[in-house]
Amino acid sequence: MSKQYTLDAEMRDDLGKGASRRLRRENKIPAVLYGAGRPAWSLTLNEFQLARNLQDEAFYAAIIELTLEGKQQKVFLRDLQRHPAQDVKILHVDLQRVRDDVEMTVVLPLHYTNEDISHGVKMEGGQIMHNAVDIEITCLPGVLPQFIEVDMTDVKLGESVHLSSLKLPEGVVSTQLSFGEDHDQAIASIITPKAEKVEDAAPEAPVTESDKGGDAEGDDAKEGEAE
Repeated sequence: MSKQYTLDAEMRDDLGKGASRRLRRENKIPAVLYGAGRPAWSLTLNEFQLARNLQDEAFYAAIIELTLEGKQQKVFLRDLQRHPAQDVKILHVDLQRVRDDVEMTVVLPLHYTNEDISHGVKMEGGQIMHNAVDIEITCLPGVLPQFIEVDMTDVKLGESVHLSSLKLPEGVVSTQLSFGEDHDQAIASIITPKAEKVEDAAPEAPVTESDKGGDAEGDDAKEGEAE
């Protein structure tokens, strides 16, 4: 069973950059709620509650219970604006209203599994290359998964996993595949590892007995000249 995430919100009338800066000093995050054919509302969220939720990857692809003026409604985290120099600092949040009977388009993370026991890795010494870390899907809110699993067990060396190979939950479709077969991109492959380039220092030439003798004769000659 997936975790239920909640957010508490308040309506706000004080708009503008100055007002937003004041809110952040009070540990509140400016937000906007829109969608479902209704007007957009300006809100504030609790910074600490939001930060706790953002620690979970699943929160980014979850249906959230938003409490506003004593009433609950379902929303989805559509966008986050972060501070350009402090990534953990949230400047603004976009929330979208969710209707149970209206499909939504969401980008979900890909979770690669069984990579260490993959046939191409374990039996053939291959290396896994990820071409994608997420996938865009379309579905009704009631069947929205938190991630898409990519099982690499049976993938052999030289083979690729395509979007069409994924086992998507019932009611979930790949947005890219809906555009046609030419959009069936490879999301992962098993390739032959590149040979490591080893640069060895040139070995020193061995010193032979003849070399030693030549040096000795040279030394004797110098001594004779000195005499």
